[in-house]
Amino acid sequence: MIKVEGLTKRYARTVAVDNISFEVEKGQIVGFLGPNGAGKTTTMRVLTCFLPPTAGTASVAGFDVLEHPMEVKRRIGYLPETPPLYPEMEVSEYLKFVGQLKGISSADIAKRVDQVVGRCAVGDVRNKLIGKLSKGYRQRVGLAQAIIHNPEVLILDEPTSGLDPKQIIEIRELLKSLAGDHTIILSTHILPEVENSCERVIIINQGKLVAIDSVANLTNRLRGSEAVALEVEAPDGHPDPSEVQQRLEVVSGVSRVVMKDSRNGRLIFEVESLQGRHIRAELARTVVNSGWNLNELRPVGLSLEDIFLQLTATDKGAGGSHAPQEVEGAGK
Repeated sequence: MIKVEGLTKRYARTVAVDNISFEVEKGQIVGFLGPNGAGKTTTMRVLTCFLPPTAGTASVAGFDVLEHPMEVKRRIGYLPETPPLYPEMEVSEYLKFVGQLKGISSADIAKRVDQVVGRCAVGDVRNKLIGKLSKGYRQRVGLAQAIIHNPEVLILDEPTSGLDPKQIIEIRELLKSLAGDHTIILSTHILPEVENSCERVIIINQGKLVAIDSVANLTNRLRGSEAVALEVEAPDGHPDPSEVQQRLEVVSGVSRVVMKDSRNGRLIFEVESLQGRHIRAELARTVVNSGWNLNELRPVGLSLEDIFLQLTATDKGAGGSHAPQEVEGAGK
């Protein structure tokens, strides 16, 4: 649905996007991540035909952004970081205006306005001036204008900016409901949003692509070892924490054991393996053979924040040069 090959964008001597390539399949929600100034917004502006690439190609639904920009624009909904709103217009008036610009017929425009007003939860302000709305409501009106023409592709730059926790959950559920029928690229600084909403992540740093993969796969590649959470309970309800820890530490392949919590006679540990070792089966045998109850044994992954920080970490070398850490799968 979206295909980018060797995309480069330069501003005078500054390279904002440096020879990146990736694909997004139809119906996927993909998180687009990177530090400030990494090139995310520039890439989005190329995909939405706001900026021409300096080199390389980009296409949406089979249409090249340079050769067929109008066809691309018909198929995308775009929410920039600052929504394109007219403060002197009422919400419903503005959405009707945007719908007409996007080619919705007069017979369908009222129905489509009602639909997006409901989906984006702005019904209680539909007759208010946009200029008098809170930032959260303005953000939701911006999302409504992006989806009003039911586009095949949604490109969203910080869609939950300014929303309260309840509104963030509502937008998250909305995005999930749009997946399948719509392809979505979501840029955000709220990393839990990506973990909760996105099937894959694309991470760029200093204009270069550093990773494309699922969060789970990136965790495995970066950690290189297994980590598990383990909950132990003694039949008498009083396990000895030091004894349990010592027995876990001598299990073959274990590199580290940390007790995380103790409550109601239950001990919770996080156990890490040596590089390339799998320890869950042996841990389970050790707990059971010791006469304890094994209440829980589950893998623990790196958080997306950990992954993001590792991949966008810079090396302070000679001359202050910076190099992103590459991982397998980058540049797909």
